[in-house]
Order: sequence, then structure tokens, then C-alpha cells
Amino acid sequence: MKKHVLLLLLSLLSSIAFSQENDITTALYTTYETYKETAIAKRRIKHEDLQPLLTHYKSVSGFTVAKVGTSIAGRDLSLVSIGTGKTQVFLWSQMHGDEPTATQAIFDILKFLESPDFKKEKDAILTNLTLHFLPMLNPDGAALYQRRNLLGIDINRDALRLQSPEGKTLKRVRDSLTANFGFNLHDQSIYYNAERTSKPATISYLAPAYNYEKDVNEVRANAMKVIVFMNNIIQKYASGQVAKYKDDFEPRAFGDNMQKWGTSTILIESGGYKNDIEKQEIRKLNYVSILAAIYSIATQNFKDIDIAEYEKIPENDKKLFDLKIEGAKYLLNNKAYKIDVGINRLEVNKENYSNFWYSSRILDQGDLSTYFGYETFNASGYTIKQGKVYPKQIATINEASSLDFISLLKEGYTHLRISKIPYKQLSSPFPLHIIGAKFIIPEKLLLQPGINPTFLLEKNGVNKYAVINGFLINLENGEGTFKNAMIYR
Repeated sequence: MKKHVLLLLLSLLSSIAFSQENDITTALYTTYETYKETAIAKRRIKHEDLQPLLTHYKSVSGFTVAKVGTSIAGRDLSLVSIGTGKTQVFLWSQMHGDEPTATQAIFDILKFLESPDFKKEKDAILTNLTLHFLPMLNPDGAALYQRRNLLGIDINRDALRLQSPEGKTLKRVRDSLTANFGFNLHDQSIYYNAERTSKPATISYLAPAYNYEKDVNEVRANAMKVIVFMNNIIQKYASGQVAKYKDDFEPRAFGDNMQKWGTSTILIESGGYKNDIEKQEIRKLNYVSILAAIYSIATQNFKDIDIAEYEKIPENDKKLFDLKIEGAKYLLNNKAYKIDVGINRLEVNKENYSNFWYSSRILDQGDLSTYFGYETFNASGYTIKQGKVYPKQIATINEASSLDFISLLKEGYTHLRISKIPYKQLSSPFPLHIIGAKFIIPEKLLLQPGINPTFLLEKNGVNKYAVINGFLINLENGEGTFKNAMIYR
């Protein structure tokens, strides 16, 4: 009986603590725009974009900014620290150069910590913890918007050999701090979903294993508890959009080794969120959940969480498309087939790696009933139809801009021949593909995995929709999320 009462009391205390922190996270969420670092509002941020911000924090009372290493190309790696507490919390981001969401969130957190607001909560954090932030561990990769460093290796598989200067820096900093908690901050593919659901895995977590047996000691258990706490926060704003990675041990990975070295390590992966191309809503979720987790560590409220809740988080799956066409009629060799088409819009970096255009592909086709789409179109009753080349050759892109493209699509035209295409023009701004004066469209199947998805959807002899470079366009009203088509010279 006494044991039952004690368990009930602990549960009640935990509930009260979580309720209090829930109120804090609501306040953090609603006031976010006050602390958002607007100097870095796009995903493709570079090392040079961070330098004015780091210079600023060198002069802010309570903060220290120290050079702790350099990249292969000689770019400085900086550690920003604040707080006086005994518990050391170490956060590092952009180990992969094309995974910048948490780097942005780190500077939002720094701006929050600099402000005079939330004094009670910040006092609790900064007197109990010392926070250390190492943003953009792979600045050379960020410059090229690529995963790997200049050595061509994945830094996250360099924890044993420590061949990369970036990996050596990460290990040295962790050891110098004897970090109690570590936040390993990444981005993942936007095509991950929470298993057996149509919802994207907006945030995925992992408390990495430290051995092949996947044992759970106090260090790993603390990471699991913090993850459960963060999951509860995210569910308020992205319900059902949280997943976790399988915990197979990877002996070369930093997260697994951090756990092994005694740092309770929380892997956070930022995935996809509908209509959030620049991942700014996901950035906000990082900011809120990481700050709330830090506060939970400072107050020790995470300790009463049952790690059994960690296992209830669904696993990552990868069954999302940007666009899924369901149940269309497809004619091949005079026979009709029912087919689903899964389409992804792949980003192609522009020359300076600061922006991109889309080159879409059919990823899969057939029975895709176990797959989902950010956008799904029920094409039952529609027939997939090949588009045509507009018969009149246009001299320039400027001249073409006066055409009525929706009318052309209704007439079945999907390609436009232009005589003079600027050399630096990488993509078509129009919802028709641009082809050069002498370009011949190769004969191939209309639908095939790997090709650019461009076709019409016809119903009762009328073209009702067009798919151009993977973008669905309603030909009745012109609605759609079209960004660009292709150029074939």
C-alpha cells in the first residue's frame, strides 16, 4: 500500500512539473518571433553568415566565444558558452554541411538567452548548467551545401580514426568539458514518415546505443527520458509527426561513442513539414523543444519520466512522396492499366550554393497503396496523356512570357521551343519545359522510374490537370504550387 501511494505521489509530482514546463513551452512558442535570429532566415547559410553573430556574442556579458579548431579549409570552429552551473550541456550542429536547421535554432536560443525576458527560467538554467554551443561543425561542407567535408568523408563516421580536423575538435571539446549531456543536431530527408502513417517525421530522435547489446545504463536512460519530454512538447504543435531511429549500434558514429564516453546523447533530426520548404517552422520546433529540454535538465524534472514511453515513439519509415497520383488510367500498347505514381522534387544547387531549383523524378509507380504524399491526388477517372511541343518557335524567353500558359496546357502542350536561351538560365520559369531550337525529345515511355514527371490528366476528353516537372496544376483555375520547369538545350 505504501509503495502504491509513493508511486502515485511521484506520478503526481512529475505531472505537476510537466504541466509547469508545458506552460513555459507555450510561452516560448508564442513569443518565438521576438527571438528569431532574422540575419539567417534561409537554409543555405554559410560560415561567413555566422561571423557577425559570433562577433556580437564576444561582447555580450555572460557569453564567451572561443576558437576551438579549424576546418580542412581553415575556417574557424567556434564554441559559444554561457552559464555557471556544474552540469555541462554540449550542443553541436551541422556536422553534415547540408543540415542547417538546428544551426539557425542555436542562434535563436542564444538570442533568447541574451534577452532580459523569462528571468526566473533563465536563472534556473544558467545557475544549474553551463551551456556550450558549437554551431556549424562542417563549414566547408556548408559552403558547398554537401553532407561530407572536404576530405570527402562523413564526419559522423570518424569517431574512431579521428582523421578529420572537425572530428578531432568535436572529440577534444567533449573531453575538455566532460559533458554530461550532448545534443547531436541534424537534418534528415523530408521523405521520412512516422511508420504506418501519412504524417512526415518532422522531428526524429534517437538515444544511441553504446554497445551491440543495446544495453541501457543511467547515461543512456537519461537521454531517453529527455527525448520523451521533448516528444511531448512537439506533439502539441506537430501531432503525430515524431519518430525515432532504430538503435542499432554504429561503432564509428559520434553519437554512439558520446554515449559510450559518458555523455547522455540526444540525436535530433529535423525532417519535413508541409509547405515549409525553408524549414522555418521546424526551426521553431527545434528552438522550443531544445530550450524546454535544457530547462528540464536544469530542474531535473526529466528524471521521473518512465523510459518505457521512449519505446512507444513510432519508428522512422521512408514512404513519403512530394506528390502521389493515385489510381490513374495509363494506356500502353492499346491496353489500359491502373497505376499510382510517386514523385519527388529534387533540389539542384545553383552556382553559389545559396539557392536551388527543382529537377523532379518519378521515384516509383505501380501499387503505392502503402505510401503517402505531402500532396495526394485521386486520379480515379483520369487518363494519363502525353504532352506535345507547341508548334510555334519563340525567339526569346521575354517574348514567351506573354503567352497564356494555362490555355496552352489545356490544348495539350507541355514543351515550348525557344531559339535563344540564355547560357546561365538553368530552369524554366514557365509551367512548360523549354527546349532549344534543335533539341529532339527522345522517344521513351511516358512513365518510368527515374524520368522527369511531365504529363496531362484527361477526363472525358478534356485536359483537366497537368503535371509539369512534378508539380500538379489545376487547369480549371490555374492553382498549384508550381516553382519551375526544365530547360533542355
